[in-house]
Amino acid sequence: MGSKVKRIVLLGSTGSIGRQTLDIIRAFPDRLKVVGLGARDNRELLSRQAREFQPRWLSLQSPEKFNQSGCTWVSMEEMACMPDVDLVVVATSGKAGLTPTLAAMRAGKTIALANKEVLVIAGELVMAEAQRSQVKILPMDSEHSAIWQCLQGEEGRVARIFLTASGGPFHTYSADQLAGVTASEALKHPVWQMGQKVTIDAATLMNKGMEAIEAHWLFNLSWDKIQIVLHPQSMVHSLVEFEDGSVKAQLAPPDMRLPILYALSHPQRWYSPYLPRLNWDKPISFTFEPPNLELFPCLRLALEAGKAGGTYPAVLSAADEVAVELFIAGRIGFPDIPKLVELTLGKYTGLAVDKTRTSLEAILEADAFGRAQARELAGARIN
Repeated sequence: MGSKVKRIVLLGSTGSIGRQTLDIIRAFPDRLKVVGLGARDNRELLSRQAREFQPRWLSLQSPEKFNQSGCTWVSMEEMACMPDVDLVVVATSGKAGLTPTLAAMRAGKTIALANKEVLVIAGELVMAEAQRSQVKILPMDSEHSAIWQCLQGEEGRVARIFLTASGGPFHTYSADQLAGVTASEALKHPVWQMGQKVTIDAATLMNKGMEAIEAHWLFNLSWDKIQIVLHPQSMVHSLVEFEDGSVKAQLAPPDMRLPILYALSHPQRWYSPYLPRLNWDKPISFTFEPPNLELFPCLRLALEAGKAGGTYPAVLSAADEVAVELFIAGRIGFPDIPKLVELTLGKYTGLAVDKTRTSLEAILEADAFGRAQARELAGARIN
């Protein structure tokens, strides 16, 4: 295989980011090798992936497994710690990525992170472990990858970063129009192809608030240095303003495979003729505008929870997950998503940022509270 080949464990291989990661791995068979695949419950797709990539280890959260010659069944935490692993890609959704990420860090593995919730609910804990274990976190979100790329080779102080948001399909809607939004409409993102949860979060702008929390931890930035701007064209993936007033931006077509490739190839850049490129032979227009926090309160709620710190972001994330599930199921309306999240946060009296480091146990307790409280509140509102 040769030492130049990166041996990769991919957690969340059957999801949107996982499948796109396999597209990149498939295109560079002499440089990237899958040694482990993990999924939640998509047994059929995982089986097909295992036959194609022939990993050494498989993990499936569902108890139903399948026979695959040459593969050993292990937990995601065990897989992430195996000695013959160079890079652990965390592409799961929700809190499922947290304990494998911490385990991989303790084993000294480099992390390519696409799971928002890992840093949203446990940013303090994860970054402390990364520092203690001296491991790298390579961001795979397009916005954080853009900031990471803009910071390469820079020694000047950062004045501000600007996380760009497409605004989703409803950024021009009125309050009356938002009241009638259906799940099928919200799941049709105008630019990106993503999983259901993140697509709804993009429509409510919760996604961008969570990305602000991620950026706070990843780049060690105070909250006054993080701003959100709407950029419907989704070609400028984020911007960094330096102390002297200069601004650097990272531009590319809206395709998640590009930041995935950057993370997998880092510190190099690999030529990829099959990926899209911007066409500079025709006019290109970029527009930017501030978000409307009154019409899209999920962004405000995420920023408030991030600033409160401690276990508040865990409650936010859990309540949002429940609210999105209920909305997709047709049990609550689109404007009810932020209402349910805000009511849940209002019921919480847990750990805010203080001198005590947030523990994994406290985070998991907050997550459980957020889910249970959101379901209880939703039941009362529906009934």
